[in-house]
Amino acid sequence: MKQDTNIDSSVNAKDLLAMEGKGSKLSQAFEKISNFITRAAGRPATSIASIILVLIWAATGPFFDYSENWQLIINTSTTIITFLMVFVIQTSSNKDTIAVQIKLNELIAANKLASNRLIDVEDLTAKELEVLKRFYVRLSELAEKEKDLFSSHSIDEAEKVHISKRRSKPAATAQPTGTVQPGA
Repeated sequence: MKQDTNIDSSVNAKDLLAMEGKGSKLSQAFEKISNFITRAAGRPATSIASIILVLIWAATGPFFDYSENWQLIINTSTTIITFLMVFVIQTSSNKDTIAVQIKLNELIAANKLASNRLIDVEDLTAKELEVLKRFYVRLSELAEKEKDLFSSHSIDEAEKVHISKRRSKPAATAQPTGTVQPGA
């Protein structure tokens, strides 16, 4: 996770969009259609309409003697709709994920006490994320030992505080040599 230390603070989001462009006309059209379909598919009216269509199809079964063509209509329709919706939903999900990551990056960058090492953490490999997760599990353990629900620390700070607390304990509470403290 290399951080670019030569960030030009005079470049704002509008300038970046102008430099990068908004993509091709086809891409923009797909984006608009995808957004429309995603919003429409998530409405209760769409669910109700889908249920009504299935009930109408089921009710027409006796008129068509439950023929193969009658069954083929619902099978083909649902297969095509499902196939297309996978791509529309994935496009929407990717966009939402990027937006959430940008918002989180902004919060991390804006907070003086937050570790900037976490900006763009989503670009790490699964193995690197596991290592990072272990650090935060360790941080949680240290916070639990402090019994302070509202304390917030970086890993480095929490370990320093924890070590300094262990060193400053009175000798009477120190454990005999050879025993292991829980969580250590």
